Amino acid sequence: MTIDIINIEYNQTGKSTSINNMGMRAMQARAFQSRNSQYLLLKAPPASGKSRALMFLGLDKIHNQGLSKVIVAVPERSIGGSFASTKLSESGFFADWDIKPENNLCTAGGDKSKVKAFKRFMEGTDQILVCTHATLRFAFEELEDHVFDNTLVAIDEFHHVSADADNILGNVLKSLMNNTSAHIVAMTGSYFRGDSVPVLTPEDEAKFDKVSFNYYEQLNGYTYLKSLGIGYHFYKGRYFKEDDEGIIALKKVLDTDKKTIIHIPHPNSGESSKDKYDEVDAILEIIGEFIIKDDQTGIITIKRSDGKLLKVADLVEEDGRDKVVEYLRNIKTVDDLDLIIAIGMAKEGFDWQFCEHALTIGYRGSLTEIVQIVGRCTRDSSNKSHAQFTNLIAQPDAQDTEVKFAVNNMLKAITASLLMEQILAPNFKFKTKRDDEDIVPPGTLTIKGFKEPSTVKTKVIIENDLVDLKAAILQDAKVIAGSAGKVEPEVVNKVLIPKIIQTKYPDLTKAELEEVSQYLVVDSVISTAEVKEVGDKKFIRMADKFINIEDLNIDLIQSVNPFQKAFEILSKEVTVNVLKLIKEAIEATKISMTQEEAIELWPKLKAFKVQFGREPSLESNNLIEKRLAECLIYIREQRRRAGV
Repeated sequence: MTIDIINIEYNQTGKSTSINNMGMRAMQARAFQSRNSQYLLLKAPPASGKSRALMFLGLDKIHNQGLSKVIVAVPERSIGGSFASTKLSESGFFADWDIKPENNLCTAGGDKSKVKAFKRFMEGTDQILVCTHATLRFAFEELEDHVFDNTLVAIDEFHHVSADADNILGNVLKSLMNNTSAHIVAMTGSYFRGDSVPVLTPEDEAKFDKVSFNYYEQLNGYTYLKSLGIGYHFYKGRYFKEDDEGIIALKKVLDTDKKTIIHIPHPNSGESSKDKYDEVDAILEIIGEFIIKDDQTGIITIKRSDGKLLKVADLVEEDGRDKVVEYLRNIKTVDDLDLIIAIGMAKEGFDWQFCEHALTIGYRGSLTEIVQIVGRCTRDSSNKSHAQFTNLIAQPDAQDTEVKFAVNNMLKAITASLLMEQILAPNFKFKTKRDDEDIVPPGTLTIKGFKEPSTVKTKVIIENDLVDLKAAILQDAKVIAGSAGKVEPEVVNKVLIPKIIQTKYPDLTKAELEEVSQYLVVDSVISTAEVKEVGDKKFIRMADKFINIEDLNIDLIQSVNPFQKAFEILSKEVTVNVLKLIKEAIEATKISMTQEEAIELWPKLKAFKVQFGREPSLESNNLIEKRLAECLIYIREQRRRAGV
């Protein structure tokens, strides 16, 4: 079955792609306003123009701020082409981005020769160099820190950095900040990592000025793309073979009329057959009849059953991959390519503007990876009005020895969809509802009892870090359990979420913590809620009923789990057996009772006893009643210890 969890329509305003008199798009102009910052963190989605934004910033640093060099570091060689020489003056900028061929180190060759070229660049008078993260790391080891004084170091796909002591790129960054006068521009479309380690320590992150341009701003401001869908298809057996019902999962979801990137499972994953080349051959057979592989470009031609010829790029096969990558760099028209098959490539930084469908088999390693893959199909192009991300995931089977792995993948898929729903939704602003306030700005909702951000610190977090916070929250096992009904919404909103925020921002005061927590919960609940208009009034769906927007209050909002929607949709679609396996996996998540949770549950415990005339039962099939029973046991134990 295929489940579309998200389908969002956009207004095609054209604002995010139009340019000003300096040749800058909306995000680039916003970034340029912060050009004087020594440390700048630029968070913007794929296709928003981060590479050109860096060109504007770098040239200003050289021409107007006295810096002598710009170094751009990218995670893989194929991304280096985004920073090729560009005639910016033709669109009104005061200088051009010119990089000499010998200073583009994202070409084929060994690490030693590239480090040698890097050192030559640092000793010479050339101003711009592009290299990989690896080359920067290796060169940094052989150079004195002071060599980087008066230099701008730009790190693309910044989420590759980590505060972990073993992260070499993170250590390079720390040395640059502590021991040199270098300027740093950090760029990413997804600041959060897939693990629990932060990209930067709170102390280092506080040194960065932040510029954010969100997904909704980008997609809503397109000219051609109208809608984006995110869905999941669950299959049995192997995705490229017939199951016991004679269905080939890949064939069912692959529409070869759409420009598609297929990411097959990593060989170490449970969904993989362990033979990636065999999987590619099977996919090619599903597409059609092999005709020829071009010796010059490496592109494969396949004839479909109706006779149409399709051009396929195989990025799984290592032999001849450089030729294929070079062909992909030079795609000019929609007819140059039809499909790409890849594993680890064609994700972050990869630009194929005509891509309509990102089809991924197996859950990918992190939320960051999901965001990056979705970004491959969300570029604005005249050949598409709809973009689609589909994740093919093995359906849990109680008889399967890897049932826990499959359930875990499904839970991660739900988590990813919850986050993507938050990222892609329109943004609102929130204010405290006051009786003496008659005029409310457009796009702003007023809420009774809501605590507005009152300090510079909380305003900066809310403006720049909400998505990152949501990602951290959605990777917490207790919050996932809460999304499935295991934990009361008030506990999620008032206990679990504040704890995660406090871990990320340990220096927040109690009042600041509550402000950030309230804003995050309100933003999450409202941005994905269903809104209906009746006459001149608007109603918003809260839990199981519609509430007049004029009557919104903070207590009502905090009684709703902000991340439960996708799980509810999934629960209605999957089979009873699959849902049982998921719930059993969540039930196995042990959540120890805390004093904060007990305080939140105490009023509900009393209300339960009044309503049903009995105490909640530990044997109940209702997860909430069971939790209330656990709460009662906890309270009695605390009283016993206190001698009350």
